Amino acid sequence: MRFQRFLFMLFLNISTGLVAQSSVDYSKTENWALLPTSMPESMAAYLHDSSLLEKADVFFVYPTLNTERRDRRWNVPIEDEKQRQKVLQTALPMQASAWAEAGRMYAPFYRAAHLRSYYVKGEKGKEALEFAYADVRAAFLYYLEHYNHGRPIILAGHSQGSTHIGLLLQEFFEGKPLQQQLIAAYMPGIGIAASDLPQLPLLTTTSATGGYVVWNTFKKHIDRRTYTRWYRGKQVVNPVSWNQDSLVQAYQHKGFLYFDGQRYAQCFDTHLIDGAIWIDQPCGHFGWLSFWMRNYHMGDINLFWQDIHDNAILRVKTYLNSVEN
Repeated sequence: MRFQRFLFMLFLNISTGLVAQSSVDYSKTENWALLPTSMPESMAAYLHDSSLLEKADVFFVYPTLNTERRDRRWNVPIEDEKQRQKVLQTALPMQASAWAEAGRMYAPFYRAAHLRSYYVKGEKGKEALEFAYADVRAAFLYYLEHYNHGRPIILAGHSQGSTHIGLLLQEFFEGKPLQQQLIAAYMPGIGIAASDLPQLPLLTTTSATGGYVVWNTFKKHIDRRTYTRWYRGKQVVNPVSWNQDSLVQAYQHKGFLYFDGQRYAQCFDTHLIDGAIWIDQPCGHFGWLSFWMRNYHMGDINLFWQDIHDNAILRVKTYLNSVEN
């Protein structure tokens, strides 16, 4: 699968010192979508409890937002205003907000690859993803040197963002001292084989730390082509129970965040299959919208917003208790 090939090829580049160098200056605040000192209004509404902000960090990488077929660019320039507004008005409030109370948040703008990078044959797609990762990597290095100060870390992303989180785990955490600071990595929207991150565990209990969680969301009538190509045989946990039970009933679902800013709880049963999950038709307005969708990839986070929010806080508190004791 493309993600596995990309991980392998980039690992070879890392080991031989061939990783592309980013030209983005992350000492400039305008190159960050989110910093603790400059929280956009779209995020502020989700921050009510600040008790954990001084105790942990969250490094968030947003997903692919350039999907337009007519756009022939392989990567979106860092100053592209349309892309920036998509990040600020969509990715942050609908996705990153789930971790807003789990720690101080950092989210870099980066030159994300176009969606076609995951599908085209040849080297162009891989090069575009490597180019995007070079920015994420540079931002993370700047974060480590100037912002982290030894605090424990949550890594979070979606889709392409999760691809880059996986690469950060491989390069900076696996078998390295920084692994001791890892609370958890949330990586929905990609297929991850156990062999991709052999030194990090898949976390299959609600409060486990030091590893990663991953899931990919489908309808009851599964989009077989996408499922078979990307996810079958890969790692998965249920983002309601945070284990590998085959069925979690609707009464356990804590809530999804809809475009109206409201959270809707107990909306659907969640079923775990080989490498993915599928849910019944969601309740509320999203139920009608979802009728036209092939799968629920775009909702991997906001469908489980409250579940993620509460789980991230639990894992932070568990990590802190383990260090203190």
